[in-house]
Amino acid sequence: MGYVGHRGSIEVLLGGLKRLEYRGYDSAGVAVLTPDGGLGSAKRAGKLGNLTDELSAHPIADGQTGIGHTRWATHGGPTDGNAHPHLGDGGKLALIHNGIIENFSELKAELTERGHTFASETDSEVAALLVGEAYRDTHDLTAAMLAVVNRLEGAFTLLAVHADEPDVVVGARRNSPLVVGLGEGENFLGSDVAAFVAYTKQAMEIGQDQLVTIRPGSVEVVDFDGNPVESRRFEVDWDASAAEKGGWSSFMAKEISEEPDAVANTIRGRVTDGLVHIPELDGLGDDVLRSIDRVLIIACGTAAYAGMVGKYAIEQWARVPVDVELAHEFRYREPVLSPNTLVVSISQSGETMDTLMAVKYAREQGARTLSICNTQGATIPRESDAVVYTHAGPEVAVASTKAFVAQITACYLFGLQLAQVRETLAADAVRALVADLQKVPDQLRDVIASGERIAELAHWMADTRSVLFLGRHVGYPIALEGALKLKELAYIHAEGFAAGELKHGPIALIEPGQIVFVIVPSPRDERSLHAKVVSNIQEIRARGARVIAIAEAGDVAVLPHADEVIRIPLASPFFEPLLAVVPLHFFGMELAAAKGLDVDQPRNLAKSVTVE
Repeated sequence: MGYVGHRGSIEVLLGGLKRLEYRGYDSAGVAVLTPDGGLGSAKRAGKLGNLTDELSAHPIADGQTGIGHTRWATHGGPTDGNAHPHLGDGGKLALIHNGIIENFSELKAELTERGHTFASETDSEVAALLVGEAYRDTHDLTAAMLAVVNRLEGAFTLLAVHADEPDVVVGARRNSPLVVGLGEGENFLGSDVAAFVAYTKQAMEIGQDQLVTIRPGSVEVVDFDGNPVESRRFEVDWDASAAEKGGWSSFMAKEISEEPDAVANTIRGRVTDGLVHIPELDGLGDDVLRSIDRVLIIACGTAAYAGMVGKYAIEQWARVPVDVELAHEFRYREPVLSPNTLVVSISQSGETMDTLMAVKYAREQGARTLSICNTQGATIPRESDAVVYTHAGPEVAVASTKAFVAQITACYLFGLQLAQVRETLAADAVRALVADLQKVPDQLRDVIASGERIAELAHWMADTRSVLFLGRHVGYPIALEGALKLKELAYIHAEGFAAGELKHGPIALIEPGQIVFVIVPSPRDERSLHAKVVSNIQEIRARGARVIAIAEAGDVAVLPHADEVIRIPLASPFFEPLLAVVPLHFFGMELAAAKGLDVDQPRNLAKSVTVE
């Protein structure tokens, strides 16, 4: 985060960093320009509280210009010395960096030959020393940053301040997020709008290979060649309270409670007379949607599982082939794309580096691109031909919950509009599906209200070392999601399987006492796989597994074969996953809590993965 204005900068920076905690970090630091014309800095490994304690014990003279940073280690371990800011120009310049500078070794060798010594193991300190050198030549922080950025290879957002320019913060962006907050007599920089939304809802995008200089009364943006550029402004559609716990035990608990609203807000404004119209797709046009002969969904982690759920619906409704690929594998296998391929990226943050690079590759190959994203002003939507925002509101917990159900909902809306345009579903069929989708928020509230039993089970299983998850059809990605949550949150072995794969190997894992969650499809659908899943349950029960079934209300066929049954409301087959996943979100959270683990900030993980 960066700030320049009329407030005390330390309070602004610490507040902004607190709201950015969800991005994941292992150290934190600030640098401020002091009233006596100097530069003061403090940094500590560990949580933000360590930095706050350091500032209390050894205060810095507060000024009205500063930068702050939370680091997720890439080069060098999480130590005080490796924390940011890093200093240059004899301690008069401070610089912070997100990303990776890939050519840092050769640059470090150059600096060492010129007599520089290094106080850290990071690639970031190279940038601080280079900008410091350039400042001694230019005596202008903007010019110094411009002199350095084109020498850096890789991904970076850089922010810098210099004691000789007390009302200036300069930022530079390549393949890493940066957004401007526009205030009255003050301006802000942040990795996302959460950094400054407590002070202003007016924001401005910073594009790829652009540099921004903020002063109390001005914002100037140029490209890396120094040419002025125009930047899009937008208004943040949520306030700071949305990124606060509000009395909940954790952000994850709060965000699970917000899953109904996330679905409702994603639907809102996109249904007219029972049919789907997503205004953001107007930029693509119906002719383009009709010409699509293949949809390729790219994402990572939980977002990929949302895409897998969407695949089943889009193929059935719109009758177009859909593939789902992990973004980090996509471009390295030289995929076959054409102008009739629609590449749909899914990312909560809109900054996931693997997904961003995959989108860029798809555009270079001539494919159309659509982004499903939750964050305004993010990079992936700006790099795409069209964007469908999910409107789930800020998601702070590292483990995604409300963003996941919102992503599935967005995929469903897209699938229904595509079916309308391609005339593969009759209008009455679309209206029936839309009516069922609109019931989901209230059904989710019913599921959330019955979460106490999940908490009891989780605490009973606090010593469990392995959990398996089984599902079929749209239940299969939900099984994968349930397993991922336990890996992320409880640090135990968990695997999700397509139930039909059991006899092809995984059944060897079953031993007496093995916990297995089974997502049971509805028996009401004539094409349902209910009977086959019940047979799978019988197979694992015969080998001593302890079965926890997630089944719809009224399903009595599953009762003799399950040790525990968690009920969800009656829903259409494609909308069951939105309900079935909530108990799994609860379970992961409660099991982690029972083990005394940090639910919101699991070890080694970051909310927004902005490096490849």
